[in-house]
Amino acid sequence: MSASALAFTASLADVRVASTSTSKPSSSHTRASKSKSMPSVRCGNAYENGLFAPIVRVARDVIGVKRFNQIRGKAIALHSQVIGEFCDEFGIDSKGKQSLIRTAKANGGKLGFLA
Repeated sequence: MSASALAFTASLADVRVASTSTSKPSSSHTRASKSKSMPSVRCGNAYENGLFAPIVRVARDVIGVKRFNQIRGKAIALHSQVIGEFCDEFGIDSKGKQSLIRTAKANGGKLGFLA
């Protein structure tokens, strides 16, 4: 066997031992496992076929993407403002407000408003 093949085989053996070992892995294995456990960043809407998605797509095609995004931005801002006023009226803190806005975004996506 060549030197590079031996080094590769040795590194495979180290990986197998580290994965089956109950002791704390070395720092190089820790970095690799952290990158695997990190959630992937996903842009866009995961629910592109919600109930209102066809209407949203037609509206976007009719009025144009730029104008559509302006209107959508204003609608989202107004809805966030209503959520903020609700939180102020009932004494909900800023973390609760952020949670409600995130929930509204998730629900809007599921319904197809973000298609």
